[in-house]
Parts: sequence; C-alpha cells; structure tokens
Amino acid sequence: MLKKELLEVLACPKCKGGLEYDQEAQKLICRPCKLAYRIEDDIPVMLIDEAEKI
Repeated sequence: MLKKELLEVLACPKCKGGLEYDQEAQKLICRPCKLAYRIEDDIPVMLIDEAEKI
C-alpha cells in the first residue's frame, strides 16, 4: 500500500498530472493520458514505455 504522502508528490511522467491509486489492481492511474503504472513490491514503476494503456 502506498503512503498518502508519496501519492501526493507523484505525477504522471508523461503529462505531469496527478495520479489515482487503484489499491485493488496495485496501479497508479493517469486518466488524461489513459495510462496505468504498475506497483511492484510497493514501488511504483513510472516508466512510460512500461505503462499499460487503459
């Protein structure tokens, strides 16, 4: 589970916008870019090339 403080400072690497935390899927979601960044072992993988299109 990501800490609230971390989520507040993270931004989408593509558009620099805010992210939503999907706890069930363990992903960070950028709605404007329609991308989902996975979280592995409580570490967000913030690589555009590895993001999932949603």
